[in-house]
Amino acid sequence: MKVMFALWDAGDLLADELTARLTAAGTTALQVNIADAEVANAMLRLTTFDEPVTAVVSSWISEPRETEAVTTVLAEVAKRVAGWHVEEARPIEPPAVGLGQRTPGLANLAFLRRPDTLPHAEWLHRWRDKHTEVAITTQATFGYVQNLVLDRVTNDAPDIAAIVEELFPIEALTDPHAFYGSAGDNAELTRRIGRMMKSVATFGADRDIDVVPTSRYLLR
Repeated sequence: MKVMFALWDAGDLLADELTARLTAAGTTALQVNIADAEVANAMLRLTTFDEPVTAVVSSWISEPRETEAVTTVLAEVAKRVAGWHVEEARPIEPPAVGLGQRTPGLANLAFLRRPDTLPHAEWLHRWRDKHTEVAITTQATFGYVQNLVLDRVTNDAPDIAAIVEELFPIEALTDPHAFYGSAGDNAELTRRIGRMMKSVATFGADRDIDVVPTSRYLLR
């Protein structure tokens, strides 16, 4: 079972002590995404939350009851924590890296909201069944993880429909051609942006969205 947490004003999430405490709480695998200095100049950064998310922690647990223990640990190292149980799909498997090593490139975390006017089944169909291929073919992603939100695990967690993680070359921080994989061709860049924007509009991801550029670490 995967649980994802958005954190605000978090302390040192890479500390061995924190990994040990989360492991003791029931975490069997741990990923941390941090909006750090490595990605500070990212050209794409969107905030719908009242404050920008500063980190995202992904914890894999064996039992639902372990969720509360993991939440308690994270609440002690962050000003605010919001969490969700998610169902994961990996259209593009991220590259393997050593524990504690920074994954190459840039990892964007996008928090998606479902429009009230769009039934959940139709929203899911448009996002997963139709948009996935568009996202892969119009962007230079080398890792793509879709997390469908199943339920909230903290009382004040915002109503989020899904959390998407996309990995890009580090040049994509500031270069649209590197982001979209258009190889310096301005006409191709325009075509890819147009196709992408048309697709995201079909399931409401052209508005009310948070995009958090991060550095990605696997810690357990």
